[in-house]
Amino acid sequence: MTSSLPERDQRFRDVYDAAYADLLRFVRRRVHPSHAEDVVGEVMLVAWRRLDDVPTDLSAARAWLFGVARKTLQNARRREDRHEAVAVRLAEVRPADPGHHPDLVAGRVDLATAWPQLSATDQEAIALSVLDGLSAPEAATVLGISATAFRLRLSRARRTLRRLVDATTDESLLGNPAPGRSPR
Repeated sequence: MTSSLPERDQRFRDVYDAAYADLLRFVRRRVHPSHAEDVVGEVMLVAWRRLDDVPTDLSAARAWLFGVARKTLQNARRREDRHEAVAVRLAEVRPADPGHHPDLVAGRVDLATAWPQLSATDQEAIALSVLDGLSAPEAATVLGISATAFRLRLSRARRTLRRLVDATTDESLLGNPAPGRSPR
């Protein structure tokens, strides 16, 4: 079903007008209200791109959009779960010879505390390098940037992580240091 641009625009407007308010309420019940409009925007973008797949009956179109919203929300949850899983995997990373790391447990706690404070960009750079074992050129390809840009991003991310871990360590030393932990 290929239609002219004005017809396509009008069809999208009709679908949008028929579903937007209900779709927004549907999404608000499932996410924080500050994210609801962004999710609905993503759903409407899908509707625009796939307008030929949207049912012509407005009631059926509304149900179709609710299905797209549900899948969009599921994808967002999976992204969040992966984000949290990276922190867990980082905490599980063990050095080749733990005998040289007497403060390994405390260091992992510091890392797990610092990780959520990193920006998503920094987390991604470190994860691609450390957890996924990608070289700078490989990671750069994944991100669609140059290898040099990735190296800079990774360097900044490591520096930020180091600063956050040091701050976590300093805070624990002021409060209750972990057993067997000595100041630096």
